[in-house]
Amino acid sequence: MELVLGVAGLLAVVVAVSAAARRLGLLAPILLVVVGIVLALLVPALRELRLDAEFVLIGILPPLLYVAALEISVPAVRYNLRPILMLAIGLVIASTLAVGFVTNALRPDIPLAICLALGAIVAPPDAIAATAVARRIGLPRRLVTILEGESLFNDATALVLFKVAIAAAVGTAIGPAAIGVEVLLAAGGGIVVGGVSAVLAGWLHRRATDPLTDNAISLLTPFVVAVLADSVDASPIVAVVVTGLYLGHRLPTLMSAGSRLQMGAFWRLVKFLLEGLVFLLVGLQLPDVVLDLRTPIGEVVQLTVAVVGTAIVVRFLWIIPGTYLQRLIPSVRRSDPAPPLAVPILVSWAGMRGVITVATALALPMTLAGGQPYPRELFVWLAFAVIIVTLVGQGTTLGWMSRVLKAPRDDPQADLRAEAEIQREASAAARAALDEAAGDAPDDVVQRLRRVNARRLDAAHDRVAGGTDTHSHAYVTLRRRMIEAEREVFRRARDEGRIAEEVLWRAQHDLDLEEALLERSAADEDED
Repeated sequence: MELVLGVAGLLAVVVAVSAAARRLGLLAPILLVVVGIVLALLVPALRELRLDAEFVLIGILPPLLYVAALEISVPAVRYNLRPILMLAIGLVIASTLAVGFVTNALRPDIPLAICLALGAIVAPPDAIAATAVARRIGLPRRLVTILEGESLFNDATALVLFKVAIAAAVGTAIGPAAIGVEVLLAAGGGIVVGGVSAVLAGWLHRRATDPLTDNAISLLTPFVVAVLADSVDASPIVAVVVTGLYLGHRLPTLMSAGSRLQMGAFWRLVKFLLEGLVFLLVGLQLPDVVLDLRTPIGEVVQLTVAVVGTAIVVRFLWIIPGTYLQRLIPSVRRSDPAPPLAVPILVSWAGMRGVITVATALALPMTLAGGQPYPRELFVWLAFAVIIVTLVGQGTTLGWMSRVLKAPRDDPQADLRAEAEIQREASAAARAALDEAAGDAPDDVVQRLRRVNARRLDAAHDRVAGGTDTHSHAYVTLRRRMIEAEREVFRRARDEGRIAEEVLWRAQHDLDLEEALLERSAADEDED
């Protein structure tokens, strides 16, 4: 009972703090960490709640990566694969080496292997917060895709490097051949497990007969895939990402519209609660991480500044020169011209650390080879310090930097024009299908469907002509009032016993779908 109440209480805090963050215009992860620290100081008993590395790696990270992979555009990832891999592989390796060697230089008494493990811990940014800010401040869609793609693939690179460094630190014999085998098993095995799991999950989705079954399959998929991959020493992260990319790209043909609507709402809730819970627990644990330190304060400050500074600076030194040096290759320059300097600067600044850093820091061994002690509590603190500094410092200033640098933005009218063009083609296909299938259908039914088809095409062209003017806002406002009036009539009829509850739910469902479309339209206009 106490466990249930404790979990419910934490989730209630997550909901309340996230709502407050939205109202204040702050990033929820930042405020959750701060609130967690405050709660840990005011209620010491809450500090007994501990994040377990295995729980984070198998219980929290897979569903978060799975839903991110479901939502990302596979064609966009393919188009941006070069910059994504430069960040997810090249930058993670560079950051691991830089942080490892800097730490070892300042503390030569600590073996290099465990210092490199620290580098792998703090190397991979968690782009959850970065992409949330990027969307909110209207950064270019391509930049958001690169940040999302980086967050999907960099975890696997960091975990492989971490595993290799820990093996060396605890005395397991490891050489170039063993490292190659480790990488092959982790990455190659993850791709195989993810691919097979994706096909099987797709087969199950095609045969599901209702949205609840589809949602149950979707919920189980990331956990089953992660456990299967882990059982054969493959990378659970790679496997889950491969499965999510495959299924997300094929969702329009795998599920019914009802299943997709329900699944989208379900995963938004899961993602919201899991992300919030992790950042809240980070804040709750931070006071004990500080109290556990046995290293002199001067040395702690020196190492903290060095590690945090290295993690931030290396990202700039890798991204900004790399962005322009690769354009020296003629084929790259022709296919992908160099962006304004503001773009690589913003990508460099959007390097906030998060869930994977927490999980790997907690997985640090207690002792090294031969039982040799090392300041594990110092390394855990350094990992948490990188999270706090990058999350708070960079997360709160990314929007300000975007305004100062006058970052380029996508043209909303271009999207509307493309939508109108495709809608024209879709409407033509719909008319052809209607003509072919009409047969002996009543003429009034056929004419009604023709009017519906024409209204959809007219609406798309109207958005191009004046999608953001006062007429559109007036339409949304007035239609919302009309929908609420309709709802009230149905509710009153239910209360008076004139219709059954099921009739009310059906009518309300249809009205809710229309209002959701209106809200989406209004949100798009606000972003524009």
